[in-house]
Amino acid sequence: MADTASSGTTARTERPRPGGDLGRRLVRRRKELGLTRADTADRAGMSCSYLRYLEESSAAIPGRSALLRLAGALETGMTALTGGEAEVPPGREQAARRAQLVALSDAECRRRLGTHGVGRIAVTTADGPTVLPVNYTVVDGTIAFRTAPATAPAEALGRRIAFEVDHIDEAMSRGWSVLVRGRARQAGQLAMVRRLTEQAYSAPWAGGSRDLWVCVDADEITGREIREIPAIDPRDDPARRA
Repeated sequence: MADTASSGTTARTERPRPGGDLGRRLVRRRKELGLTRADTADRAGMSCSYLRYLEESSAAIPGRSALLRLAGALETGMTALTGGEAEVPPGREQAARRAQLVALSDAECRRRLGTHGVGRIAVTTADGPTVLPVNYTVVDGTIAFRTAPATAPAEALGRRIAFEVDHIDEAMSRGWSVLVRGRARQAGQLAMVRRLTEQAYSAPWAGGSRDLWVCVDADEITGREIREIPAIDPRDDPARRA
């Protein structure tokens, strides 16, 4: 992933991590759905102790039946749980039968930006329009990412750029995106640089020395979400009651 850091808690904060890739995916997905381990085990029809083993043991190799039940409980696919889609682009599923595009409010856009994550910047470089993924942080409403001088992301400095974050739910054929437009500037004040560094969620995924913080002063934030239109119960159809 490109240069930069994310925020929310200090990088030195220790967090418990499950053992293997399957375990990490299980934990991440159930937290996305707001489920406890007990909730998930109940949905999947398995013991909580076995689910704990799957989440925490790098040696766990569950059978197809257990994976299918977990995928159903977590509203996703077995391939996604096992990492089979890690090297393919998202969004290959069919569209939902009844879909609608809904605009998100400013408050909702800011909520979905959160405090850190992976987004994309769009900037015009010497080679032409360029889109790059960056790990970002949000501090006091300002989006910031970390890079190195003389890199493509650094060419954003002093320019009005676009920044975008999104999420795709393969299982439900849904998704959302938030687009931010604004001018990029260097975080020059030492106090601000120190604060951004202290609140960085992790070191830059791309590794190396990346000490140039770039802030995006947003002057426009918009967002959209694809939702599925609920099916109308024939008993609630006004034409039927008429």
